[in-house]
Amino acid sequence: MTTIDKRTTIPLFPELFTGDEKTLLESTDFRVQAWTYPSGVKALALENNRGRVVVLPYQGQMIWSAVFDGCDLTMRNMFDQPRPSPTVIGTYGCFMFHSGLLRNGCPTPVDDHPLHGEMPCAPMDSAWLEIGEDAEGAFLRIGGEYEYVMGFGDHYRARPSVTLRAGSALFDIGMDVRNLAGKPMEFMYMAHMNYAYVEGGRFVEPLGVERTRVRSSVPAHVKPTPAWSAYMAELSEDPSRLQTLDTPGLYDPEIVCFFDGVKADAKGNAHFLLKHADGPAFYTRYQPDQFNHAARWILHNADQQVAAFILPATCEPEGYLAEKAKGNVRLLAAGESALFSVRTGYLAVGEVQRIEGDLKR
Repeated sequence: MTTIDKRTTIPLFPELFTGDEKTLLESTDFRVQAWTYPSGVKALALENNRGRVVVLPYQGQMIWSAVFDGCDLTMRNMFDQPRPSPTVIGTYGCFMFHSGLLRNGCPTPVDDHPLHGEMPCAPMDSAWLEIGEDAEGAFLRIGGEYEYVMGFGDHYRARPSVTLRAGSALFDIGMDVRNLAGKPMEFMYMAHMNYAYVEGGRFVEPLGVERTRVRSSVPAHVKPTPAWSAYMAELSEDPSRLQTLDTPGLYDPEIVCFFDGVKADAKGNAHFLLKHADGPAFYTRYQPDQFNHAARWILHNADQQVAAFILPATCEPEGYLAEKAKGNVRLLAAGESALFSVRTGYLAVGEVQRIEGDLKR
């Protein structure tokens, strides 16, 4: 039996986004709301009966927030609304941003790129909605396109997307990058998902990883304390000490871990969970064939609290020069494309049990 992929595409225009929330589309399974924040940033909410994701259509198509089954998935931050900014540091409060694409990670003093590159707040050239049905059922999607071109430099097209499905608190984040230049292009990408800190939360990798490494370098924005340095030395010897979020006082400054040899299931998917003490979980699934690196970022202080339990990437987040020296900067040939997809979101208790049960078979 062949399933026909049905979809309708609806172009979006900046003029649709006024000050107050208004409904652009409503169906049995979905609703789309559009508005402009007082800061001037335009926003679009994709909603189903479980919750909503708020996307910024014209600012990197970052996901500003995500709430499902009454649970806020987004890191605690200092921003009450997104701010117009050319770089992510000027509006660092979102649930997810596309880190890269020419440069990624924390720049060292000798790097010349902004934190996490040019894509997080990129001024999108166009945006659109899709609603339809495929092999997995009814879906609602926002997509967009950004063309980066620099005289005597690089030229690429980026097409991010977010797909919400009927009745599900999981959603898909996509990125399609094509090198439009007539020469190879250096390429670095991370799907940077800033999940909320969960007191007593437990990290679970059902299929396991070969090795966990604690970051040994100290970026310029990290100011070590004696207690933190001692804790980092202990983690370097035994990373399993960081399996449960039970000592928040030691997570400031930030802690970053890297994963080697992430295991995948028969379909090529890796699975990571941050389980809550009362049973539900945050969840992410991705393909190591697309993302051959992965990291974890934890921070807990009065202003920011985050447990980014898995950050799939094509490189580590140590900045361009460090990653270049490690051989982690990819090359896209002239005309070549790279496709990425992550499924992430919230699992209720029964959904956690089903996924863990399936992975044990």
